[in-house]
Amino acid sequence: MKKPLTRRQRELLNYLEQEMEQGGVTPSLRTAARALGISHTAVASLLQALEQKGWIRRQGRYSRSISLLADPDPALAGRRVPVIGRVAAGLPLYAQQEWDGEIVVDGRIYRGDNLFALRVQGDSMRDAGILDRDIAICEPRQFAENGEIVVALLHNEEATVKRFFYRGTHIELHPANEAFPVMRYRLGEVLVQGRVIGIQRGPEEMAKR
Repeated sequence: MKKPLTRRQRELLNYLEQEMEQGGVTPSLRTAARALGISHTAVASLLQALEQKGWIRRQGRYSRSISLLADPDPALAGRRVPVIGRVAAGLPLYAQQEWDGEIVVDGRIYRGDNLFALRVQGDSMRDAGILDRDIAICEPRQFAENGEIVVALLHNEEATVKRFFYRGTHIELHPANEAFPVMRYRLGEVLVQGRVIGIQRGPEEMAKR
C-alpha cells in the first residue's frame, strides 16, 4: 500500500515522471535540484522518502537508477469520465440523460470530483476553440462567474454550451461565433449545470462500454 505524499514529494515525483517520459533517463540529483529550486541534499532526502513510501525503486551503484512503480493514484493515470447524452453549441438539443459511454482523460490535469463530459454539436463556440463533435469535459456547478463557459439547461429541457453573463434582471448566453446571436433568458429559465474545464477533440477519443 502506497503512502500519501507531501506537496514537495509530489512535485519531485511529477518531475521525475515527466523527465523520464521525455528523455527515457533518470535526471541527476543536481539537475533535479536546479529544476525544482531546492538543494541537492533536499532532493536526496525526497528520493529516500519516495522509496520508503513505495512510489519509486532505486537500483544500481549509488542508487542512481530509478524506476517508477505502478501508480495507485488515479490522479496520475488515465481517468475515466462518463459522457452524459449530448449538448449543443448552436441550436440547443434535448438534454439526454442516458449513459453514453466514457472518455479517458489525464487525471493530472482533470482533478475535480464527479466530472462529466458532453458531446458538442454545432460551431457557435468555434472562436473559443470548441468545435463540432468535440467532447466538453465539465465540472458540476450550479453557479458561474461572468465570462465562464458553462453547460446551461434551458427551460429544464435543452442544454447548450455558451459564455455566461448575469445582467441583474436576466441572463445572457454568448456564443463565440459572430454568425450566432446572443441568447437572453429570464432568471428562472436558465440553470447552470457545469463549467467547461477542457475539450477533447473528436469522437475517436470515446471508449464505449
